Amino acid sequence: MLTLTERAAEVLLAASAFTPARPGFVGAAVDLLVTQPGLPGPLTRSLHSQQPRLRHGFLTARSPRVAVVSGPPSPGIDAAISRMTDDLPMPLPLLHEHGLALLDEASDTVDPAASGASAAWATAGVRIGLEAGLDSDGLLGLHRRWTLAHDLAPVLAAAFANSPLRHGRPTGWRSNRQALRRLPRCGGDPRADWAARVLDAPVAGTDRTFRAWTRSDERPDVTALSRHLRTFRPPVAARGHLEIDVADRQPGTGWRIPIAVTAALLDDPTAAAQAIAATAPLRTTPGLWDRAARDALSDPMLATAGRLCFVAAYESLARQGTSRDLRDAVATFIDNYVMRGRCPADDALDRVALPHAR
Repeated sequence: MLTLTERAAEVLLAASAFTPARPGFVGAAVDLLVTQPGLPGPLTRSLHSQQPRLRHGFLTARSPRVAVVSGPPSPGIDAAISRMTDDLPMPLPLLHEHGLALLDEASDTVDPAASGASAAWATAGVRIGLEAGLDSDGLLGLHRRWTLAHDLAPVLAAAFANSPLRHGRPTGWRSNRQALRRLPRCGGDPRADWAARVLDAPVAGTDRTFRAWTRSDERPDVTALSRHLRTFRPPVAARGHLEIDVADRQPGTGWRIPIAVTAALLDDPTAAAQAIAATAPLRTTPGLWDRAARDALSDPMLATAGRLCFVAAYESLARQGTSRDLRDAVATFIDNYVMRGRCPADDALDRVALPHAR
């Protein structure tokens, strides 16, 4: 197989970054973080090789600690959530056979300060897949959607932070998962943005970037690039569709909330316009991603943007006529967390602090 020069890799990545399409279809993937040190080897191998089918989607393993339930692209928010609701309980008997249970929090052993710590190994999130958008200007254009996804990312990461502990003790971050990652600024060309990010990301298991690899004497091939793409998990990605990976795994059925809110804010033109206005004051704020991961909605600027965005999302869900149960769940989340400058991580921190207060 022919090897890739740096320029050839750039061209391939830019060409495959987006498949333009009108917004409407919604996909999701929910990570299942198990309590034991790792998934059994045979289980991990079977998940990788067979990708067991569920009722609608399929089951994979991202690491020995994390299984992933992925749903198919679905026509709208209600359909996507309904299908995930069917699929998510299906792996539980398989996991229970191996003495494994699931954590409600998004991490419990990862230390953001540790050298070489990886968000992929033992942290859990909720990823939302949306259409790339139209190859044109306007709110439904892929350039505007790419930019809005980045503007929304710190706000959503703050609201859905749920990984504040390591071995039961606070780390100083509301989201250990997001503390391990970075959100680059957007440039003028989404396709060029994506190509540069992929090339500048370290190759898994090494200390060199893919760009450096293409400049070496033993250049990578297309298979190596595909493998690198599978392991590269930034907060916002271009995988033909738009992938938003900024929400920590939520307790119980809370995984529904990031799907509904994210899809509403990006796919509904009215809500998108409101989100653009709400996040405008944040665009020049230094260290915003770290503030979202560390302080979440206790940060006043993120709290203000969060309230505006979540209200806009709820109004969008009402306009779309999404299920009453889902709208009520979003309203409860807004009341319990967003309006109070809190996130699910604060509940975990309260539980840890409670014994010391007695």
